[in-house]
Amino acid sequence: MSYALVIGAGPAGLMAADALSSAGHRVIVAEAKPSPARKFLMAGKSGLNLTKDEPTDRFVSHFFQAAPTLRPMLAAFGPAQVQDWARALDQEIFTGSSGRVFPKAMKASPLLRAWLRRLSDQGVEIRTRWRWTSGLRNPVFDTPDGPQTLTPAALILACGGASWARLGSDADWVRHLPVRDLAPFQPANMGFYVDWSPHMEKHFGQPVKNTLLKAGPTHIRAEFVLTRRGVEGGGIYAVSRPLRQGAPLTLDLLPDLPTETIRARLSNTKQSLPNRLRRLLRDPVKQALVLECARPLPNDIAPLLKNLPLPVTAPFPMDEAISTAGGLRFTALTDGLMLQSHPGIFAAGEMLDWEAPTGGYLLTGCLATGKWAGENAARFLASSLL
Repeated sequence: MSYALVIGAGPAGLMAADALSSAGHRVIVAEAKPSPARKFLMAGKSGLNLTKDEPTDRFVSHFFQAAPTLRPMLAAFGPAQVQDWARALDQEIFTGSSGRVFPKAMKASPLLRAWLRRLSDQGVEIRTRWRWTSGLRNPVFDTPDGPQTLTPAALILACGGASWARLGSDADWVRHLPVRDLAPFQPANMGFYVDWSPHMEKHFGQPVKNTLLKAGPTHIRAEFVLTRRGVEGGGIYAVSRPLRQGAPLTLDLLPDLPTETIRARLSNTKQSLPNRLRRLLRDPVKQALVLECARPLPNDIAPLLKNLPLPVTAPFPMDEAISTAGGLRFTALTDGLMLQSHPGIFAAGEMLDWEAPTGGYLLTGCLATGKWAGENAARFLASSLL
């Protein structure tokens, strides 16, 4: 009996297996790690952000240059469909004030267990500790029982990106594909180094709240964290793409106050400037940032509080990034995510050349491309049987 093979048991691979098995096809999933979906489980430890509840056009715009290619996939399996999928797995969900959608359990493990049960009921066989070592049309695996060669009628590659290698995304798969089809990997949603002076040490680990971060065209009101190495956290991740591309980072420390109001509040010359700053900012971390990044302080400091330069340097190492940009180019794929050079072989998930911010976009993108690849692989198998 013919079967489909999925390499990679992350969200994209499991969704491809779900689509294929739902269509009645036998499916084998090969996973290099001892258990499936390790990065998914890690992401869910602090609250699994499934998706972002917002209109399709706005949602798709967060996928940058890949948005036109991904639009039909995200329209078919976007925020509404992700929520329906979670509910179908008996997971209660809720939407936060920001529009982010979470399972009520606030972790990934209950959802994953329910999903794996459904896949098992649909006949999906997951083989763990199967590492892909060679071959594309007939892939060879290093397994606990020695080398094994499979001859699937359709193959879906869902091998992940190039960050968090210990969880499975080690990009080892690139050696199996032509170099011309690959865009270089770059870190995405990562922190950045800052060469702090010793005076900042007591503030490491502290959040900077209620701040507008500006980098290139991206302006976002969010918080971030000072660390010994630099800055990280949600606000930094949101501007990481333009920062990676060389845009400077500036901070509006008082986004609710116009410059003239700030200037007026600082006009009391009976107090020293540091004391006036302390009373205005009401945050020792923000005050420390001003003293760190704006010395010598100008007489008119109000404009600086609205545009404080934060001198970030290089991004943190790619393996520490939440996700990666780069990977298998869409020009090497058909509209159905099949390799143009290899009919019957499809690709999905983070191994594709796209990026998105945190906040539900990454996971939805993986699920949507996995479903799209799985459904198109099912059509390919059905046509092959005619």
